[in-house]
Amino acid sequence: MDPASRLDTLAVHAGMPSPRPGGAVAIPLYLSSSYDPGDAGSYDDLRYPRLNNTPTQLAAAARVAALEGAEAGLITASGMAAITTATLEALGEGGHLIAQDTLYSGTFKFFAHELSRFGCAVDFVDATRPETWAAALRPNTRAFYTEALTNPLIQVADHQAVAAFARAHGLLAMIDATFATPVVFRPLAAGYDLVLHSATKYLNGHSDLVAGAVAGSEALVGRVRGRLNLLGGSLDPFGCYMLARGLSTLGLRVRQQGANALALARLLEGHPAVRRVHHPGLEASPHHERAKASFTGFGAMLSFETHSAEAAARFVTRLRLAVRALSLGGVETLVTRPAATTHMGLSPEERARQGISDALIRVSVGIEDIADLSADFTQALEGL
Repeated sequence: MDPASRLDTLAVHAGMPSPRPGGAVAIPLYLSSSYDPGDAGSYDDLRYPRLNNTPTQLAAAARVAALEGAEAGLITASGMAAITTATLEALGEGGHLIAQDTLYSGTFKFFAHELSRFGCAVDFVDATRPETWAAALRPNTRAFYTEALTNPLIQVADHQAVAAFARAHGLLAMIDATFATPVVFRPLAAGYDLVLHSATKYLNGHSDLVAGAVAGSEALVGRVRGRLNLLGGSLDPFGCYMLARGLSTLGLRVRQQGANALALARLLEGHPAVRRVHHPGLEASPHHERAKASFTGFGAMLSFETHSAEAAARFVTRLRLAVRALSLGGVETLVTRPAATTHMGLSPEERARQGISDALIRVSVGIEDIADLSADFTQALEGL
């Protein structure tokens, strides 16, 4: 198909083999674990699911690449498989990483506590203050890592400055764009080199799949693919089929979720039981102007703080429509307390340094009618 097609068209049609096998409208699902080796020129060319090159795997990867405006894509068994494999490949032996200081807890733990086991090192920086980054440079610095929108405080890095800094110092600019999706932000167009996703979230969008994704140049993605083929973090063909199907409605879902999130953030901002709301769509947010400069929307995630941890705990149990659950990005609204769930693996000191209080509530806003969501949140806040 025409690579210049717009996002919603790419979401439906990209990656479909041409001609369509058997005239099929949907991407075919090939469950075979064994294939004729043909004229494979290298080990990685042998057709095998672990090597990420079977028809359904390739179709899903091509759809992700098209949505990101990338030369190549790669599907992994989880978001962390994408993050860890890509980071290890980027740093190589003895490499040093500069990373944003507010990250998803799994990413933070891998960088802070596991990279040293591979002979690598990390320094964390405030990604909104470019004037401080040069102090973190070392002779062996090889990459700069950020998140498009951070988890769970929904902060926005100075993405243009990150890309420029990385180019100026010969670093690989890597970004986890899970919270933004290509509907809101296309990092490669902004100067990043490698885009990572937990495809479990918005890319799939239906709370029924665990997957990850990598997108970038053919050369970079090829390097990550080679390492992934050895480490084994590949997604099976059925999972890739599910992901490709979920991607078809990405734009529709994310735009509705984003509109709902902004409306809900404004409701919470004016409620006396709420101490602070974190959402870059709010004009009062310190991240609002950066979000406007980089994004085509503000995303569908928000978090807010009540006046106490006890009030936060009561709130999540009083919800009737929104679901108390981990993960995010599905069509249903999901609510969780990061200190007691997603970020409980961090020490209290690590959470405090990242600004994650016990009273913080994270919301993944779904596609429900906003009047129903507003009524549910309002009744749950009553009396807190």
